[in-house]
Amino acid sequence: MTITEQSYDHIRIEKNAEKKTAEIIFDRPEKMNYISMAGRDQLGGIFDLLNADDDVRVIILKGAGDVCFCAGGSIPEFMTTHQEKLSHLADNVAAPERSPKPVIAQLQGYTFGVGLELAMACDFRIAAEDTLMALPEMNLGMIPGSGGTQRIAKTVGLTRAKDMIMRARKIPADEAYQWGLITKVVPKADLQATVDSLAEELVQFSPVAQRVAKEVLNASEESPLSAGLKIEGKAYGLLRTTEDFKEGVDAFVEKRKPVFKGK
Repeated sequence: MTITEQSYDHIRIEKNAEKKTAEIIFDRPEKMNYISMAGRDQLGGIFDLLNADDDVRVIILKGAGDVCFCAGGSIPEFMTTHQEKLSHLADNVAAPERSPKPVIAQLQGYTFGVGLELAMACDFRIAAEDTLMALPEMNLGMIPGSGGTQRIAKTVGLTRAKDMIMRARKIPADEAYQWGLITKVVPKADLQATVDSLAEELVQFSPVAQRVAKEVLNASEESPLSAGLKIEGKAYGLLRTTEDFKEGVDAFVEKRKPVFKGK
């Protein structure tokens, strides 16, 4: 089913009620699925819509066609967009990271610029073998401006981040996996099935525990170990009071599969 409540700029949202998933599809395959400024502005609202939908447990980002995920943004628009707005481009691109639900980036082919920055804000990155990652802004006399410098450096370390960004290097899937930029690399023919399998696995867990785990793990990026341990401890104690935890314990004792309700 396609969500039709609102029209988006070459972005489609498709829900699968049976699988409890929603796909955000960058739908401009004839132009490498580039994302316009309007599309960037709409991403935050799209995630707000899906975050509030109890029928959606996992969100998937993907590109239309079979050539690329997203080759970047609309370069001419940068010259007509006020510098103050450009200073806040990372806000909407961070929507996958802010989402309380697991978010999977389904990558193939060109994953450049804001496409890579969006992927890096997701929780899982499943990539076809033909995936090529790059932040090529240096070729324009610019730097990545939607979170790329920070998320890449935090993920792969400063040395590799400089090698990639300051040289505008294109990183193939196997190297990206070795660096930790990608969760898993699979043959292109297996990409959709692998993403579907991961989504099916994630849906089986308690949505409350998933949300808290994501919050605690994301907090580890910003917190020293001592503070992170306190955050983890508080979250652990909080989950002790949930119905889902009681169901998990009861199911374990009764040797059956738990049925989590997100409470």
